[in-house]
Amino acid sequence: MGKPTGFLEYTRTDNKTEEPLVRIKNFNEFRLQANEEERRKQGARCMNCGVPFCQSALKLKGQTVGCPLHNLIPEWNDEIYNGNYSHAADRLMKSNNFPEFTGRVCPALCEKACINGKYGDPVTVHENELFVIETAFRNGYIKPRTSSVRSDRKVAVIGSGPAGLACADQLNHRGHEVTVYEKADRVGGLLMYGIPNMKLDKSVVDRRVKLMEEEGVRFVTNCRICETDSDATTPDEISVPRLLEEYDAVILCCGAEKPRKLEAWEAEKAEGRDIGGVYYAMDYLTAGTKHLLDGTPAISAEGLNVVIVGGGDTGNDCVGTAIRQGAAAVCQLVRKKELPLERSAKNPWPEWPNVRKTDYGQEEAIAAFGSDPRIYETGVKSLKYETLEDGSYKLTGVETIKVGRKDGKYAELEGTEEIIPADLLIIASGFSGCDEGIAGMFKVEVEKGVVRTEEKKHATNVDKVFTAGDMHRGPSLVVWAIAEGRNCASEVDEYLMGYRALERVL
Repeated sequence: MGKPTGFLEYTRTDNKTEEPLVRIKNFNEFRLQANEEERRKQGARCMNCGVPFCQSALKLKGQTVGCPLHNLIPEWNDEIYNGNYSHAADRLMKSNNFPEFTGRVCPALCEKACINGKYGDPVTVHENELFVIETAFRNGYIKPRTSSVRSDRKVAVIGSGPAGLACADQLNHRGHEVTVYEKADRVGGLLMYGIPNMKLDKSVVDRRVKLMEEEGVRFVTNCRICETDSDATTPDEISVPRLLEEYDAVILCCGAEKPRKLEAWEAEKAEGRDIGGVYYAMDYLTAGTKHLLDGTPAISAEGLNVVIVGGGDTGNDCVGTAIRQGAAAVCQLVRKKELPLERSAKNPWPEWPNVRKTDYGQEEAIAAFGSDPRIYETGVKSLKYETLEDGSYKLTGVETIKVGRKDGKYAELEGTEEIIPADLLIIASGFSGCDEGIAGMFKVEVEKGVVRTEEKKHATNVDKVFTAGDMHRGPSLVVWAIAEGRNCASEVDEYLMGYRALERVL
């Protein structure tokens, strides 16, 4: 413990951000980093407590607090205070392959479990983590590491999101030959196309991918997986039989991209009406990032009345993106109740704090339009549209309806309908499961939208086929995906070598 009285002497100071009305003018990262002196003070606030809940991944009332990667948080906080940044980076990367990702997009489960948060403010673990890894890159501590001993085992990873990258990184450093297949034109999965640039600049993803390539990982993009050899008609396609023949293990890390349907839209499509101006969030965000990187057409919100269905992180990202595109108005429909601003006696530390969070997108909407965009306990009843001269349909509004308790059940409350003008409707109401097409081609069992395995295992019902990430556990956080990838890599390595050499995380 570098400074035993640090938590008494220093108050929590969060990194500053650009003002909302300034940052909405571009898609650049807007969170600023504190100087070295301030960061050392924040590191000194860590108590190095005897039982560090921050790295516990403790499950309470169905929710997890503490880092799923079991990051050695007190150790690298101590190194920050003492100015030993290379040592801090070593301790940080012992358990986390990609701190530059989690340091930007993780909701900081560690901080919610920090013992300083019981009576005051928790340590700035999230910002300390980002400071360590960015200092390490800037000072040249991060260099390509290649294994001097290589096995003759070959592993294919399908999907290059955080779980797939973590699997590949671990197994490559273990000495295996790893090839990652990605269906998109760029590596990164949701890191590249699911998280907008202002939260995670794509140069950060490219930097890590380049490092992994220098270390020996092979990436194949624009690659479609086919069921049979005859289906593979171009060099960019590879069949399941060929994968199973050429590789000693295949790991499915294809995510859980299947969006949860909006019944009102599905009802219109069932009647043969494909209403223009309605999109799923991932399609909207992906098009926005592609436009930023390549100049390809975006799904633009410029000058439009935008309605977003969903109150989670993805919905918030859509709010921020729409505002940057120049939306005329933005509202966000949230089916859940409005949460309290502070913990109640029924929600004590170290439980996950069930309190209202005003994220960056909502902050920007408040600054740009004068009010919080969220409308709580509200769902979509129907879509309003007009028929154009060519026979197509164009969205004009959304009929909303209040939802709540009725006769002891959660239901729509008739008589509460209201029409909100809308030119663009974005559905960000979550995901329902993995790509069943890929699962079906590999003949792995799927149950409730995820690939089925034994509890805390990653091997599927098909020999030498494994799975990790959201495809295995369901839609979750980047930090959980990395933990899943590390755990799966340990299991695959043991399968290939006959003994365990990589630590299990979960």
